[in-house]
Amino acid sequence: MNATLIGICLYIAVQFAIGIYVARRIKLESDYILAGRNVGTALAAFSIFATWFGAETVLGSAGRVYSDGLSGAQGEPFAYGLAIILMGLALAGPLRARGFTTFADLFAERYGAGVERFAVLLLVPGSILWAAAQIRGFGQIFGAAAEIDVTTGIAVAFVTVVAYTMFGGLLADIYTDFVQGLAIVIGLVALIVFVIVATGSPFEKLATVDPQRFSLIAPGQSHLEFIEQWAIPICGSLVALELISRLLACRTPQIAQRASYFGGGGYLLVALIPVYLGLIGPSLIPGLEESEQLVPQLAQTYLPTIFYVMFAGALISAILSTVDSALIACSAMISHNVLQHIWKFEDERARVWLARGGVAGLGSVAFFLALSSESIGDLVELASAFGTAGVFIVTMFALFTRFGGALSAYVTMATGALVWAITGPLVLDFTAPYTTGVIAAAVAYPLVALFEGKPKEKETRHGLRN
Repeated sequence: MNATLIGICLYIAVQFAIGIYVARRIKLESDYILAGRNVGTALAAFSIFATWFGAETVLGSAGRVYSDGLSGAQGEPFAYGLAIILMGLALAGPLRARGFTTFADLFAERYGAGVERFAVLLLVPGSILWAAAQIRGFGQIFGAAAEIDVTTGIAVAFVTVVAYTMFGGLLADIYTDFVQGLAIVIGLVALIVFVIVATGSPFEKLATVDPQRFSLIAPGQSHLEFIEQWAIPICGSLVALELISRLLACRTPQIAQRASYFGGGGYLLVALIPVYLGLIGPSLIPGLEESEQLVPQLAQTYLPTIFYVMFAGALISAILSTVDSALIACSAMISHNVLQHIWKFEDERARVWLARGGVAGLGSVAFFLALSSESIGDLVELASAFGTAGVFIVTMFALFTRFGGALSAYVTMATGALVWAITGPLVLDFTAPYTTGVIAAAVAYPLVALFEGKPKEKETRHGLRN
């Protein structure tokens, strides 16, 4: 067994230990789903950073910049980082102030149980796709370290991630995110230092890069295509379950806002490292067939063994902190917003185990998606776009107006999802299907609301506010 594989296994063992230790403190559903709603600024910011800084940021963005220049970084990391900061500016405070347990509670309070469940139906698949992307990234790294095929590596990733996530819930997730966030930063900083020592001043190195690679707009890219590349990550992230779950776990709305600012700012700053490596990558490793392997190959080439082991641990950190967040958030919505309405669980232990069972089931779905996908980037883009166009519009109206009711929400969510699907991957293959879906949803909501009339006041469900 090589040193890298031993280091990765030890790192995973530490994560399990933290999860098992924290699991002893989980007594209530809110402990498992929201970490007792007692998270401060530093932990929340690190958790947001670590959750968003996944395999796509390290492997995918560097690979796209390697292939396409700076235009490959439009979505990841630039648009995603901007989305986190915008969350702090617009949504973090209002969402936390309402005291929701899950994001779907917003739709239950504003429009009723039917819209609540429809939102779950649209939002959960995107998060599962997001988790699948991370599991695939984990499998690639583990497979390379253990010298096994990617399929076996993905299977190991699935078992590891699901077991780790089932134990500790969001509380363990946030604690380990702090450790994982530090590991990510240390690993990438170590890599960039050794690359600079070996290759020279970064300014001199950048001066040798083809000037066309610095263009943020790809050659031949239309304005509509450019808007699409930014709209998917920004609108999709503003309704992302993984991000919102952390904001709902904060002690106060003010902490939720600050955590978004610090988490988003830190994300953009650290993400500049893989972007830089992607820009200079063709001069360091020319002719790379699998561009997503740029960063791992640079680490193998330039890092001493002990630092390479640390870097591999950092990549595992990025993946674990992202995938467990997605699985917990999805399981929480299904158990809290759907299954508990059907089975009427009163016992808190039963509610916790229902959420844990959801993690196992949804993790299995993510595993099969990871096996069937061709790349991490494809999964991430589909995850951000799937079903979120209409949900984004309804969220804005729900949080900031009393305009429109349940029918407006149903029609808008359905319109956004159907227009995206028809104009995009299913039928027409239009240039900007997601942007088209958002625009169609933005038109549908007020039109239906005008005919619907003033909505009736909904009673807040017992236990919704805290």
